[in-house]
Amino acid sequence: MGVFSSFRSIYALDTLDTRFTSSPRVPYQAVVDARNGHGIAPGTDAPVELDSRRKPIPPTRSLWGTAEFYLYYVVVTVSVAYMFWVAFDVSRPSDPNYYKYERWLAPGWIPGRRVDVSDAQYRTFRRNTPYIFALLLVHPVLRRVYERLRPAPTQSKATFSTSGRIGQPGGAAGDVKLQQRTSFDSVFALIFLAALHGFSVFKVVFILYLNFSLATKLPKQYIVPATWIFAVGTLFANEIFNGYPYAKLQSFWMPWTSPTILQGGVVQLSWGSWLDGYSGIMPRWAILFNLTVLRLVSFNIDYYWSLDQGAGSPLEKKQLDPANLSENDRVRTPAPARDYNFQNYLAYTIYAPLYLVGPIITFNDYISQCKYRSPTIESSRTLKYGIRLFLTFLCMEFILHFDYCVAISKANPVWSDYSAKQLSIMSLFNLHIVWLKLLLPWRLFRFWALLDGMDPPENMIRCVSDSFSTVRFWRAWHRSFNKWIVRYLYIPLGGSGVSGRFGLVRTIVNYLVVFTFVALWHDISLNLLVWGWLIVLFMLPEIIGTKLFPRSKWENNLKAWRMICAAGSVANVMMMMSANLVGFAVGVDGLKNIIYGIFSDWGGIAFLLTACGVLFTAIQIMFELAQIAPLAPILHRASSHTHEIAAISFASVVRPGPRLSAVAGEGGELVLGHHGVGVKGAEFEVREWDVEGGELGGEGGCEGF
Repeated sequence: MGVFSSFRSIYALDTLDTRFTSSPRVPYQAVVDARNGHGIAPGTDAPVELDSRRKPIPPTRSLWGTAEFYLYYVVVTVSVAYMFWVAFDVSRPSDPNYYKYERWLAPGWIPGRRVDVSDAQYRTFRRNTPYIFALLLVHPVLRRVYERLRPAPTQSKATFSTSGRIGQPGGAAGDVKLQQRTSFDSVFALIFLAALHGFSVFKVVFILYLNFSLATKLPKQYIVPATWIFAVGTLFANEIFNGYPYAKLQSFWMPWTSPTILQGGVVQLSWGSWLDGYSGIMPRWAILFNLTVLRLVSFNIDYYWSLDQGAGSPLEKKQLDPANLSENDRVRTPAPARDYNFQNYLAYTIYAPLYLVGPIITFNDYISQCKYRSPTIESSRTLKYGIRLFLTFLCMEFILHFDYCVAISKANPVWSDYSAKQLSIMSLFNLHIVWLKLLLPWRLFRFWALLDGMDPPENMIRCVSDSFSTVRFWRAWHRSFNKWIVRYLYIPLGGSGVSGRFGLVRTIVNYLVVFTFVALWHDISLNLLVWGWLIVLFMLPEIIGTKLFPRSKWENNLKAWRMICAAGSVANVMMMMSANLVGFAVGVDGLKNIIYGIFSDWGGIAFLLTACGVLFTAIQIMFELAQIAPLAPILHRASSHTHEIAAISFASVVRPGPRLSAVAGEGGELVLGHHGVGVKGAEFEVREWDVEGGELGGEGGCEGF
């Protein structure tokens, strides 16, 4: 394999996450077997996109080699280079405002450059990266040592899986492996928590115990409402009481033991203050606990749904091989009743690699992967994922060494000192840095989980520069959280598949509930609450626009329809930038000042119109990228409760090819031949109702870093 091929494989979708290149309904072992010459690869789901009338959108002619697109290439190339220059220019020591933010800069490792360390989250991550990498290597080694000291008993006879293969671990072997893994995970997690939070580990475990008791001791009909009340109440209580300092708990419950002043003015510290003095590496445990709250909900509701299964194993009823489950089956199939115990619960909720930042994995999926190692865990793929992570880190470091946009915004600048051009480009770079600072820890801790034999979902699947749809943007940002929201909140609320007179109103209300929860989950602050509501507000133009300008009405003039979509997408990008600047960068007041700076003179308005023109050309390229690089497993999927089926003419949409999985429609026959694929006698049927496969928004797109 040449250098170019090796580099290309690092940036392949399969390296990022196998969920993007294989169907979530097909066990990945079939792909591995086909690669080794023992079968035919099932391929991804047929990449069929439907219009507003549930009709197929036929493939369009490629525009890459047209004169129109050559013009776009020139505009985008020059514009991107110019944006980097503007950001670099305002970051030079010769800039008049340099002295205002110089204190936010630290010596850098690139000769002659300082590095922007003004963002507290990234500064903490950057400072602790060497220790995290050390832990990342030590933790899997400790597990191997533990497994050698406490080996799982081997079966004396070869066992047969339901798929008929010899050597697959049986149910008993899976249970033994689960016990082995969770016993290590639970003990290591407690040690890990004690190191992170000191004596606050007792507060965390107490909250975990309360939640476990709700799920396992309440009558079934009260589990779900009690779970949500407890989850939201915990978020508010952690914020209001600032993590429950022991000193305050002592003064409230045992005021007679409060600190006393001895002779000479010496203060005798109480035991509460003494415990607070040993608060670990990360004293503010309550901030990090928000992610754990999601796992608490996952355990409780997965347990609640398992109560509906009745007698018998769901795997036996469906004739599924527990050692060879698909992604959807791992998530949807309840664990046996005996697996909903406190040790497994503790191991799951504070599983060390995913405790701090995720990605989020459901309880059912965690238990399944503990029993049977996922075939997606391969050394070569994990190595390439690690290299990709390192290159992303270098990208972030390069930007922070040459563009100090975050430091400028942190230094309470006088925004009128900057031109509209500088304000706009600094805002854009600010958002890119927010995206990168979230991407890096998510990938680092997922890399740790992969090294440990656990495969959680990839969180970032679309580059922030390749986002033209508000709805699609949010399904690609923090994807594991999106999948959690869909499974436990959005679908139970009714999703977007509500029909009838008030269907659109119900959909908007559902979005409001979802994004209000998302905002409160991130942080109980006005900026984020405004951010959540702005997101819903800014989704409305796209939702309404898709109904007013359906593709079906423009079949005779698709170019005009593409131009209308691009113009609407420019507005989408502007609105997304505004909302995210409020939520994650400059706040409401900062956005007001930026907008005022842009509209304060005709030069600013002229620049804004020029920027919209550049965005228009860039969005045309995004449209074409979406045509050639679909993320097949995360296409439009309808809600499970609606069981929507799109009946489409197969021959008019699906191109012949060897990698295709499909189901023939009723009365039809799916024909697989050497020269392609076709349907005989009926229309083709695309099934799109998997809850676990569904996500808020539309299809995915290319991921850039």
